[in-house]
Amino acid sequence: MLKMLQLSIQPSPQPELERGLQPPLPTQDPSETHQQTQLQPEIQPSESNPEQQQQAKPLWIKHRKLLLLFWGFSLCAAFLGLIYYMHQNRQNRSNNQTVTVTPCLSPACQWASARLSMSADQFREPCEYFLFTCGSDRLSPDRGGGQRGQGIPGHPQNQNGKFVWPERRGQSKEREDRGLREGKILDRKTVLLQYLRKILESNDSASSSAVQKAKGFYHSCLDTRSIDNAGEEPFLTLIQKLGGWAVSGRWNQTDFNSTLSLLMRDYATFPFFNLYVGKDPKEIARGTTKRYIQIDQPDLLIPIEWNNKTQKSQAKAQTLRPFLATCQRYLALLGAPDSSSMIHVGMFMSLSSELAVTAAPLQYRLSKGQLYQRMTIKELQIQAPAIDWLGCLQAAFHPLRLIEDDHVLLHNLPYMVQMSPIIGKWLNKHELSTSGPLQTYMVLNLLHTLMPALDSRFSETAKNLSVALGNTEGVAPRWKHCVLETERGFDSVLTHLLSERTAHREAKEIVQNIFSSFKSKLHELKWTDQKSLQSVMKKVQSLIPRLWTTSEISSEAELDLLFSEVSVSTHSFFSNYVQLLSLWQKKRRKLLTEQIEAFDILSVTPLLLGNELLFPMGMFVPPLFHPNYPRAMNYGAMGFLIAKDILHLLLPDIYSQSETVHAVGGCVWAHYLTMTEKASRGGAFSLSAAQQQEVWVQYSALQIALQAYHQSLKNHPGDTSISGFSLTRLFLLSFSQVNCDFDPYHEFMPLEPSFLITVICAKSHLCPTNLQCPNKTQQHSLQTC
Repeated sequence: MLKMLQLSIQPSPQPELERGLQPPLPTQDPSETHQQTQLQPEIQPSESNPEQQQQAKPLWIKHRKLLLLFWGFSLCAAFLGLIYYMHQNRQNRSNNQTVTVTPCLSPACQWASARLSMSADQFREPCEYFLFTCGSDRLSPDRGGGQRGQGIPGHPQNQNGKFVWPERRGQSKEREDRGLREGKILDRKTVLLQYLRKILESNDSASSSAVQKAKGFYHSCLDTRSIDNAGEEPFLTLIQKLGGWAVSGRWNQTDFNSTLSLLMRDYATFPFFNLYVGKDPKEIARGTTKRYIQIDQPDLLIPIEWNNKTQKSQAKAQTLRPFLATCQRYLALLGAPDSSSMIHVGMFMSLSSELAVTAAPLQYRLSKGQLYQRMTIKELQIQAPAIDWLGCLQAAFHPLRLIEDDHVLLHNLPYMVQMSPIIGKWLNKHELSTSGPLQTYMVLNLLHTLMPALDSRFSETAKNLSVALGNTEGVAPRWKHCVLETERGFDSVLTHLLSERTAHREAKEIVQNIFSSFKSKLHELKWTDQKSLQSVMKKVQSLIPRLWTTSEISSEAELDLLFSEVSVSTHSFFSNYVQLLSLWQKKRRKLLTEQIEAFDILSVTPLLLGNELLFPMGMFVPPLFHPNYPRAMNYGAMGFLIAKDILHLLLPDIYSQSETVHAVGGCVWAHYLTMTEKASRGGAFSLSAAQQQEVWVQYSALQIALQAYHQSLKNHPGDTSISGFSLTRLFLLSFSQVNCDFDPYHEFMPLEPSFLITVICAKSHLCPTNLQCPNKTQQHSLQTC
């Protein structure tokens, strides 16, 4: 019996152990054990060799303690991993929970909820919605980029913020209907203008005198009935104050330079040259902040084009006929007799054509080194003697005292030199002494300046010429035009009103959090070399982000004193507009004498000034930002825009500095090609470096904003929501409302930015749904970007 028991507890050979069989327990019945040994006679060890039995013990028994210890550690590690996974899953679920989020019931949230309800629910149709939010036709590889704005850096001329998305060819009727439901997504400048409109149209009887004057000016601009009833009479009265003109047969033959000085001082009209105030770029590099009077060629009324062969400008032949008809129409509206109007129009066009030959486009002047040429007023007088330069400049900057030794900066000296003899020729022609061609030329330029204040017949004539010249851009709504005109004269008043309504604390907080998240993002990039990282980080660490407000936001009492001489008429927009032109003169003079940086109330993007990263107040307005919104909304909309602006501003050359840009751009593009099935249909095209960089910028901006929002929740737990949305879903919905933001880089974005939601949610627990498209068989193989 003892022998049988000993046999029963001998281990079976290795093949049985590999199949997981265990030796019987000592408590088993010996008969059962005997049956087992009988079933396996061929594997019993020999009794006659105890040493061989001892050697036959398998390795696992010799190291049983070590194996048990290893198994215990493995079990603990698995248990800890399970706990970590459950914690992360619970945290992700908490970010997306829809039941316990506190609802926001403020008026601002109710308005935002109504606005969101008018949009499609993107998460119910992700395969379609995230491809066509903006409705622009951007996917053609040969699509040319739009022409950028031209002009000397720092000057406000030739800037136009309007943009019309091109219509997508072949859109389905259903998608067109959805576009009608959602309406056009507004660019940031329009959002700010609408906010200022709301301020100007508010009824606040307790407002200061200056505020009431600004509102009165705005409402008189909207009163088109009174403007039409006044007709051309206000302008004809003004012509008589200037000494009349030969077109009407009543001209006092006033002095040329006296009339020119009067137009520059009181009516901001510069027929023969333009005036600016600004710094010299050469001195900026040395840290000097002095500003100078800058003189440039004029904005000629006659359409001109550049001839590359002759390297000269010339009047456009195909536009001469419509331009001639337009000039005749203006004179007819001003009561000129038909018998003489053609003579005066002919002289006006002849003089304009001669001046056009001496003008040159900015790029040509830049290549010839003709910008920012410094000389004294006395030296300029010698070069171009037909103009009384000191007298005209003193009038434009009255009552500042200027002397002949003061320096000015010229942007086209050859034009000034050639303009002078042209003026002298027309001034001294005996046969033209009674025709006054120079006086007619100046009056028609004044008409162009005052066109916004004249009746609809003049604006319709200007519109018809614009169409004839091939301009298909629509006319801005009247309210927009009036807000812009009000800002040009009452900018300090609007700055005061905007500052009162800006949530400074909340705006500063989101700026700081986004900037902090941006700096963290820099360390995640794979840089081409350590030197690039150090250079960028040194620049970034030296910056101080802050809200940009004017250093001297005037009090209501100061504003009342500043506008004490302004008298606003409720029914005469023309007289109000003339006073506006006088306000421009004061603003120009102030800009020359004060060394503070001019605050631009209409600015909607950050800028660098020394070591400061400035964010203008105009960025933080509804519906993009509101202190009473859930933070998820503010970070999804404004947080994304701030992050995108910072990336564009501080990392303009990131494509050549980091390999990550190429990798992420290619990854997002692979997602897009798979979702649209363009790769399988042969419709794919590779992205350029600029396109890859823009894809990375916008994708990174979305990640930065989301990271900053989560950090905000850690610092200040809890957030409100609207319409019962989870926090992350509300964040993404807010982003989708602004992702088509119009900026100078939009032409490089090869896909609709809303598609980035699909990419960031493809393999993430953050999103309310995984946005999987069942008909996309290749989607499971896509990597996380």
